[in-house]
This record gives sequence, structure tokens and C-alpha cells, in this order.
Amino acid sequence: MGRFFLASLLPTAALAGAAKAAEGESAGLPQLDPSSYPAQLAWLAISFIVLYFLMARVALPRVAKVLEAREQHIAGDIETAERLKAEADAILAAYTKAIADARGAALAALKTASAEQAAETARRDHAFVAKLAERTAEAERKIGAAKNAALADIRGVAALSAGAIARKLAGLEVGNDRMAAAVAGILSTDRR
Repeated sequence: MGRFFLASLLPTAALAGAAKAAEGESAGLPQLDPSSYPAQLAWLAISFIVLYFLMARVALPRVAKVLEAREQHIAGDIETAERLKAEADAILAAYTKAIADARGAALAALKTASAEQAAETARRDHAFVAKLAERTAEAERKIGAAKNAALADIRGVAALSAGAIARKLAGLEVGNDRMAAAVAGILSTDRR
């Protein structure tokens, strides 16, 4: 419809310009000619109304649809972002809980291992102390036996030495039995 009006106006404007040129007027700018103001205002009104309806019925609804689609897309993106953030927060909380549980389990395992190690060490220490006491008792028994053997040998050596000294110093010949008895008597008086 708008094309029809525009097509019909072009020949009329051309005819009007040709008529004026035939009359001898100079063909200047028609928008500055005061005699063409009513036609210009009419065409301005018609153009405005046509453009208004084109904008109101065609262009603006399309723009509104695009804006609405964009708004829905943005709202969907925001909703998705919030959902993903909530999921990430839940995963982070689960991860933090898992780390705390693992630390607790590790501490419990460490305490159990420490208690087991302490019990094993105590058992080994007890076995070592018992073995050491047994060895100490055996060593003391051997030392006592060696002492008694040494004392027995000392009595014999003392009796022989006393006999040899008596021979050299006094020139006396004393028998081994008598010297052993004398040394035994002297040693028994020292122990009291």
C-alpha cells in the first residue's frame, strides 16, 4: 500500500515541476516553495503514519521478541550458574568433609599403631629385662663359683707359699697338710 502512494506521488511531483518550468519559474528546491507546503505536510503525515504502523506492527514486535528471548536466555544462564554454584558448593563441602574424615581416620590409625608399637616395645623390654636378669643371675653364679674356686686355689697357693717362706726364713720343714690347716685357721679368723 505504501508503495502505491509513493509511486503515484513521483509522477505528480515531476509533472508539477515540469509545469512550473514551462511557466518560466526556475526549478529550485521544492521544499522551500511555500506553495508546496500543504502537500509536503500531507506527505509528511502520511509517511509518519505509515512508518509508525510499520514500526509498531513489524519492527518493534520483532525487537521485543529478540529482547524477550535474550532476557530468557540470560535468566536461564543465571539459573544454570546458580545451580552449578550450588553443586560446586555441595562438592566442596563433601570434599572438605572427606578430608576431615580422612584426617580423623589417619589420626585414629596413628594412635592405634602407636599403642600397638608401645605394647610391642613394652613386651620386648619385659622380655629383655627378664633375659638380662637371667643372664645376670647366671653371671653371678659363675662369679661365685669362680670366687670359691679362686679361694680354694688361694688356700693351696697360700699353704705352699707359707711352707716355702718358712723354709727360707726359718729353715723349717713344715708338711703341706699342716700348712693348709694353718692357712685355713688364719682365713677363718679373718672372715669373722
